[in-house]
Amino acid sequence: MNKKERLVAAIEQGTVIDHIPTDKTYQVASLLGLFDLNTPVTIGFNYPSKKVGSKGIIKVSDKFFTDDEISRLSVVAPNVILSIIRDYEVVEKKTVETPAEIRGIVKCNNPKCITNNEPMKTLFHVENGLLTCHYCEKEQDINKVELV
Repeated sequence: MNKKERLVAAIEQGTVIDHIPTDKTYQVASLLGLFDLNTPVTIGFNYPSKKVGSKGIIKVSDKFFTDDEISRLSVVAPNVILSIIRDYEVVEKKTVETPAEIRGIVKCNNPKCITNNEPMKTLFHVENGLLTCHYCEKEQDINKVELV
């Protein structure tokens, strides 16, 4: 893409989160705590995308995300692309992938599960888009989960 055609201003240092499903853009921003940052954050959605029709994009100046933050992201928006920017150039690109285990991010949908009745973090094993609770073995579709 020609730099003159950019729809959102370039950033000097930070992270660009691209190819977010449009309807998940604000959820991604919230999950990553972007509304609490003191650095510039640009959030856009309904941009045209060859891959998904329309997409969201978030640019975060002076912020680089931890693996834990990125695994949280994978639950609501798998397959987004993270671009690490230094001196206005992309120095690294990675596709976010859902980890084999998700801890403390998703609520178990079994009301009798210990995680809903005791102060403890949830733990799910992930396989083919299916989450299985480590404690009660209840299964949930990753696209229908409720976040903690």
